[in-house]
Amino acid sequence: MEYSLSALIAVMALASFWLSRKSFNESAFYDGKNADGEAPSLITLTLSQVTTWIFARSLMNAAILGFYYGIWGTLAYAAYYLSFFTGGKIIDHLRFKQGFSSIQAFLSDRFGDWGMRCYNLVVGIRLVSEVFANLLVIGILFGVAGSQAYTLAIIAVAGITLCYSMMGGLQASLKTDVLQMSVFLIVLTVLLGTVLLDGYLHFESVFNVSFNIEEPGPILLLVALLQVWSYPMHDPVMMDRGFLSDRKTTMLSFCHAGWISTLCILLFGILGVIAGFYRTGDASMNEVLTQLLGPVAMFCFSASLILSAMSTLDSTLSSSAKLFIVNMNTFSPTVLNGRCAMALFMLLGLLMVFYGNKDLFSAVAVSGTASLYLFPVIVFSLWRNKTQIPLWSYLISFFVAILGAILYFFESSGHTAILGDAHKYTKLLWISISVMTIGSLAFWLGIKSNSLGIPLESKASVS
Repeated sequence: MEYSLSALIAVMALASFWLSRKSFNESAFYDGKNADGEAPSLITLTLSQVTTWIFARSLMNAAILGFYYGIWGTLAYAAYYLSFFTGGKIIDHLRFKQGFSSIQAFLSDRFGDWGMRCYNLVVGIRLVSEVFANLLVIGILFGVAGSQAYTLAIIAVAGITLCYSMMGGLQASLKTDVLQMSVFLIVLTVLLGTVLLDGYLHFESVFNVSFNIEEPGPILLLVALLQVWSYPMHDPVMMDRGFLSDRKTTMLSFCHAGWISTLCILLFGILGVIAGFYRTGDASMNEVLTQLLGPVAMFCFSASLILSAMSTLDSTLSSSAKLFIVNMNTFSPTVLNGRCAMALFMLLGLLMVFYGNKDLFSAVAVSGTASLYLFPVIVFSLWRNKTQIPLWSYLISFFVAILGAILYFFESSGHTAILGDAHKYTKLLWISISVMTIGSLAFWLGIKSNSLGIPLESKASVS
């Protein structure tokens, strides 16, 4: 199967290079405009939103959670895709109601330079983790960690996606996203058709685990429903696509991307649920699926992961260039500087692959926990439009969220047991609730101090 997957990568690489016209125009490279200066259409924007969020790590996580925790594990991961609906509301308020051109501009206006710096740190880590996680899935498909096939596959896909991404930037990413999503839907249809024809998809195989609030699946579902309010704002790939088209196109793209991506994740995750139902002994998910479905279906399974990985990598690289060059204003926004930024983030992602943690869901959970510092920002500063919230409120929320993310990382990896011997998802739930509560309390106290006439520090004094 390795040769078939290699051939698929080669074909998709050739198609991607053909679609990725060299972009010497900054508006095409950073803003995704075509040769006539037009913004992306609804179909292009929707398919791009979907394929950049149905990335390889997500497909693998949805299936693995279904494999171990049944349908509730898959539903928990699918709940994160409600982020499209909360993300659309965030963009509508921030861009169309309050007139900001980026998340950074909004945070700088409300909290000065420190507001922007904290955010850039979180999203920078998020982007590097996306590169790492998707390359890691590619390696796993080709061999065990450290093997020659594993290493060569990662380096090959990293090199291919970096090259065509550097050619066209965001414009290239939008074009290849449409191609990759179209092929992905075909592959997913074939895969699910195989499952249906073989008779493995039935009520008992899917709904074989009852709802129990003390079990990991339902607990993780609660975590997702908490994190979904702030999760989209810390995802620069989603947020970048909220600043490309007019209001109607943008809002419709978020809405359609929400239900399409949720449906795709649920359908793919059910494969893991079925594998868990038929599992015997210590067999892995891939081993069970191979026994049930055969090599052709498993090729489709692996192909869908490769397609989603490539589509996410090019989008992540284009967002990395925009973050580092445009939003952080580190260098002049030229195409050359954007390409250098892409190479830097790809290198950092590769370093994480070969020297970092190999737990795929840890990256999601740690990233989602860190993003919770934005919950009170969204509720109080954005949706309620409170403009005079002191910087200390923002910084308390930020540092508590970072501490919560670090604590979960060490607790889930077994390095510490500060929170006792509870399941790691139970710990994640309590950490999430604590971070949201403390952050919201800090903002409420900041607003109260303002209403009582207590002097606030000026943004200039802390910048």
